[in-house]
Amino acid sequence: MFGGEFFDGKKTHVYNDLLFYNIPNNTWSLIKAPGAPPPRCGHQMIATSAGGGQLWVFGGEFTSVSQSQFYHYQDLWVFNLSTKKWEKIVAPNGPSARSGHRMILLKKKIFVFGGFHDNLRQFKYFNDVFVFDLENYSWNKVVASGICPSPRSGCLMMPLNDGRILIYGGYSKENIKNQLEKGHVHADAFLLQHDKNDPTGTKWKWVQTKITGANFSTRCSMSAAISTSSSTAYCFGGVIDEEDDEDNLTGHFFNDFYSLDMEKLQWKLIQLIPEKTANSKVNEEVENKISMDEPDPQENNIETEISNDGVFKVTVGPALQKSLPNIQEKKSKNFQPCPRINCGLAIKRGHLYIYGGMFEIGDKQITLNDFYSIDLKKLNAWKTIITDENSELSWVGSDSETSSADELSESEEELTE
Repeated sequence: MFGGEFFDGKKTHVYNDLLFYNIPNNTWSLIKAPGAPPPRCGHQMIATSAGGGQLWVFGGEFTSVSQSQFYHYQDLWVFNLSTKKWEKIVAPNGPSARSGHRMILLKKKIFVFGGFHDNLRQFKYFNDVFVFDLENYSWNKVVASGICPSPRSGCLMMPLNDGRILIYGGYSKENIKNQLEKGHVHADAFLLQHDKNDPTGTKWKWVQTKITGANFSTRCSMSAAISTSSSTAYCFGGVIDEEDDEDNLTGHFFNDFYSLDMEKLQWKLIQLIPEKTANSKVNEEVENKISMDEPDPQENNIETEISNDGVFKVTVGPALQKSLPNIQEKKSKNFQPCPRINCGLAIKRGHLYIYGGMFEIGDKQITLNDFYSIDLKKLNAWKTIITDENSELSWVGSDSETSSADELSESEEELTE
């Protein structure tokens, strides 16, 4: 995990930390390597096995603590796992500065699509595609035929097994009149594929498509992770703005859990099926007496170790045990992580991991620090690795920026239903 931001209602904090999570040991490692990229959020990062393992980062944005400075990046970086060093890659003809774009790895090439640029005076959304060749370290812009997606950010971008690229949904906004802006949440889908009529195999074509299956609510800023072994993508969260009679916008955040069959292009709503045991009734009575806030003593019993080999420092510490009792830890047979956008998703050894993200309660922007996993074969229950009780307490905005206690309590109850 690299970078990210946190806004507490008054100040914005943007990071350039690089952290790794060790699954067997349940520990986080903070890597302090020389020459790291400057702090950013809204960037994209992909991993490749080339060169002993590499992490590639492109673009993103930075906001100063006082929010007086704001700019976008157009730089490309690689972190080499074998040497524990960052390297800035200088190559011409790459994408312009942007954030909110999407990036995938496909056959030794990095594809970048969309995003936006905003200098606080004017904004622009993109629908261009750029390809970075990992063998010769060069950028090329894809010029594709057909009807392309409209400019957008916050969409889903997925590589399919047959070499096609799927683009779904996203968000954009436009100026209408009197300096008013109107946002659009997209619900269309497109495939970027090689032109069958091109014998050279170098030309691309956009084809509009439909994703069938479960009724899927329109949203943006949903996160996805792909299981290559099953050709399935797993998606969580998202948001859509709802307008009331007074033209006020309220974000409706989701915590539903979907899978996407990447061969049939079909959505499926995942509903967890708890495992039943012979003593399920007895167990249920016992579990009802146990608070979800009680941490696992084995998970808390983790040593903190610091080492330094002269090149980089690794700090290994415990996965902090916190809880959000009113929002995330309400006892339920079908417990789901609370609604959120832009969470981190990753799949490893048949388990899906979800970390952090953001949601709103009234005017509060709550940045999450929780961490969960789920067995993708069983799909019977979410396992809590880190709970988070301090995210709400971190908000220091003025009273005019926060909801009343009653409104907050009602919102929390809605999130746990």
